[in-house]
Amino acid sequence: MSIKNEIKAKIIETDWTIKDVAAELGKRYNINYSPENLSNKLRRQTIQYQEVKEIADIIGYELKWVKK
Repeated sequence: MSIKNEIKAKIIETDWTIKDVAAELGKRYNINYSPENLSNKLRRQTIQYQEVKEIADIIGYELKWVKK
């Protein structure tokens, strides 16, 4: 599964929308963070790790590194 699909699936599973997540990211970063901007970053796979961590936190997840 691609990063884009994985993140979008988790957002949907938790009853959030891209629009709501983008709005919350905008509040946290104190910038205008549009849903289009978030979708483009996911599509192009240019999203920053810190943004992924913030998205996980927003939707109620915690990212962990687990040794294989």
